[in-house]
Amino acid sequence: MSDPIKHECGLIFIRLRKPFSYYQKKYGTVFYGLNKLYLLMEKQHNRGQDGAGIATVKLNTEPGYPFMHRIRSNAPQPIPELFTKIFEEVAEVEKYQPDMVKYPGLMKGNIRFLGELLLGHLRYGTQGKNNIEFCHPFVRHDAIPARNLALAGNFNVVNVRELFDLVNVNPGELHCESDLAAMLEVIQHFIIQEDEKNPENLDLVKVLKQAAPLFDGGYHVGGLLGNGDGFVLRDPHGIRPSYYYINDEVVVATSERPAIQTAFNVSYEEVKELEPGKALIVKGNGDILEEQILEPKEKRACSFERIYFSRGNDQDIYKERISLGYHLSEKVLQAIDFDLKNTIFSFIPNTAEIAFYGLIQGLEDYLNKIKVQRIQSWGKDGYDEEKLNEMINRRIRMEKIVIKDVKMRTFIAADAGRNEMVQHVYDITYGTVRPGIDTLVVIDDSIVRGTTLKESIIKMLDRLGPKRIIILSSAPQIRYPDCYGIDMSKMGDFVAFRAAICLAQEQGKQHILKEAYSLCKELAKTNTLDAQNVVRLIYKQFTVEEISEKIAEIITPPDTKAQVNVIYQSIETLHQSCPDNLGDWYFTGNYPTPGGNHVVNRAFMNFMEGKNTRGY
Repeated sequence: MSDPIKHECGLIFIRLRKPFSYYQKKYGTVFYGLNKLYLLMEKQHNRGQDGAGIATVKLNTEPGYPFMHRIRSNAPQPIPELFTKIFEEVAEVEKYQPDMVKYPGLMKGNIRFLGELLLGHLRYGTQGKNNIEFCHPFVRHDAIPARNLALAGNFNVVNVRELFDLVNVNPGELHCESDLAAMLEVIQHFIIQEDEKNPENLDLVKVLKQAAPLFDGGYHVGGLLGNGDGFVLRDPHGIRPSYYYINDEVVVATSERPAIQTAFNVSYEEVKELEPGKALIVKGNGDILEEQILEPKEKRACSFERIYFSRGNDQDIYKERISLGYHLSEKVLQAIDFDLKNTIFSFIPNTAEIAFYGLIQGLEDYLNKIKVQRIQSWGKDGYDEEKLNEMINRRIRMEKIVIKDVKMRTFIAADAGRNEMVQHVYDITYGTVRPGIDTLVVIDDSIVRGTTLKESIIKMLDRLGPKRIIILSSAPQIRYPDCYGIDMSKMGDFVAFRAAICLAQEQGKQHILKEAYSLCKELAKTNTLDAQNVVRLIYKQFTVEEISEKIAEIITPPDTKAQVNVIYQSIETLHQSCPDNLGDWYFTGNYPTPGGNHVVNRAFMNFMEGKNTRGY
């Protein structure tokens, strides 16, 4: 994605099923769990680079001894920072007790993060706040072990204030908008209630069945209790991804399947998907339960996971991204009038590369078809060797046009200087384009704001002198806020929405905006702002092609010599490519929960009132 946005978080849950002496004997180390946690966090580091955190729980500790520990970091490289600190503590302990390494029980008692339950988290600041206090896990301590709770997750919940009110908690200024803080308070509230009724055997399934129906959003959340219980819970629409693996040594759950496959060297089939509305629970005594906490609803798994968020080494995601690119090939051929001879294809690194392969496959299928048709049309004596060689050797023209300079950092804060620096974060390959002759087609996985395209990429591509620049998006037009994990909550940020506003002004349809705003205000008065998505009324006034053309105008910098066009994936081909991930609300406005309609309408009202604030 050429536009930087805050998005997904990563979760790792580990429950060791053997004593530490087992791992020391088999693997030569008592740090088997911590080593796996480190590997799983690194294999998902794409999901969070604003911060990271770890919580651990020790089983069967003596009364009065600490059993739950947490460490967090918002350093530039948070994962190495965390584990450096942990193993510095280990080295310090071993320095004064060198013989302790022979006794796993002693090591457990003296090393803080050597626990049987481990919870890791990688954070993207979806609320735009990178304070370490917002890094997961959050922890609530209590004198009674079962009431201690560490919680982390990949989610956004839109009814935060209602949740705090429900449990009569005033979170204070720091956490008043924190969905994790709200979720933590609610779950602990029901833990305390259940522990009061059944202190000898807390019913975690009952707790989750009481708490989970109150959360409006998409979530994949993991928790550790001080009594040794642990759980992973997924929302009823399956919006956020969740995978797990169990063997006789460990129970592990993550946000991405390939992380488990790599860390434990297991097959695709051995890693299971946690189904919507279910919880994977490991009791303190080691019993494993998979319980249906919430009735599963229509599965609306996030399609952005497939387009961009998740790493492309998942075998299903790889195929889906290939398909996304393939489905764009016909549109591109029509746009260039099938003139492959004078067209160069490339991609904006790096997440669009797999879709680029799919695009090329589609173009090659067309070219091969043309080759066969033309050779057949020549007849037995209608061609010579030179003509045949020329036809057989025709290829799709591919070049590595855009290169991201990973060493560049935009340190300059002033807007004028910063914009100049942003232009040079990407570099181009000179001598690849025939000036004034070639069309340059570049695929990106999605276009959100269009800012980077306008301020950097198109300016750079235009220096090569192409006759025409076509930007492909493997995703459809992003039109609506997302409140289930991505920090896209301001209507004015979306280039598609800005295009619709421009068209309304140009076509004398400003009254549509005023009517939509009036309807939002009426709904707000009656506390029914979640009843319908009012913003859809605005987009209905224009065709997809009209909005795409206007987007192309908006993202074209002044003095650009080449003609610029934008082509988007259709909703239909998106669903064909990603048939099991039909969550598409940011494209269609079809939100899976009522909170989504509330957010989009609030975001539109903020736009109309000139408020540069979040919609939730």
